[in-house]
Amino acid sequence: MSGHSKWHNIQAKKGKADAARGKIFTKLGRELLIAVKQGGADPAGNSKLKDVIAKCKANNMPNDTINNAIKKASGEGDNKNYEEIVYEGYGTNGVAVIVEASTDNKNRTAADVRHAFDKAGGNLGTTGCVSYLFTKKGVIVIDKTTTSLAEDDMMMLALDSGAEDFEASDECYEITTSQADFSKVREALEAQGLEFLEAEVQMVPSTYIALSEQEGEKMQRLIDTLEDLDDVMNVYHNWEE
Repeated sequence: MSGHSKWHNIQAKKGKADAARGKIFTKLGRELLIAVKQGGADPAGNSKLKDVIAKCKANNMPNDTINNAIKKASGEGDNKNYEEIVYEGYGTNGVAVIVEASTDNKNRTAADVRHAFDKAGGNLGTTGCVSYLFTKKGVIVIDKTTTSLAEDDMMMLALDSGAEDFEASDECYEITTSQADFSKVREALEAQGLEFLEAEVQMVPSTYIALSEQEGEKMQRLIDTLEDLDDVMNVYHNWEE
């Protein structure tokens, strides 16, 4: 669930996601729990829950699993309380990294995140050290093979729905929205029967840093180590992969 990396190789990304699907579902279940605790179990009145459900569907979480997680989160017997925390730091060659976590033990999570940075030769920084390089944006990615719409028609549909930007690659369409308009655009596209590879609000970098192959391997190790932590929900970076 690493943030805003270009979808140049859909099959490779799908394979990686499939291999980690159990862990992804566990993390998504925690996101559902947090959303329900904050705004209730009815998506109609809880926009955050609605967006998390869309993210779950983009990751192929079954509807029954989603519904069961919401019911469990809204039950009186579930007294787990998670706190959302954001860490900022630097990876290889000064690549900016933002880590979003949810935890019931801040000391444990902070130690785990710091260890991941240290192990990969990075540095955990202070709040605000890199966040100014990112903007919260809605990102929707659609596999071209899942729609019969022509590129121009898809672009007009996205822009007419309120999207800020539209980009087409060989394999997919990537639609960017403001954070405020994300739900509206996503729902408009869903109403047209479109399915998403990604659909979530992400931290999108304003600039990117290119790395050599050796530096890239080191950076990838940092991302993988962070994403493997149970408390880490999302990892964002400005590495130009």
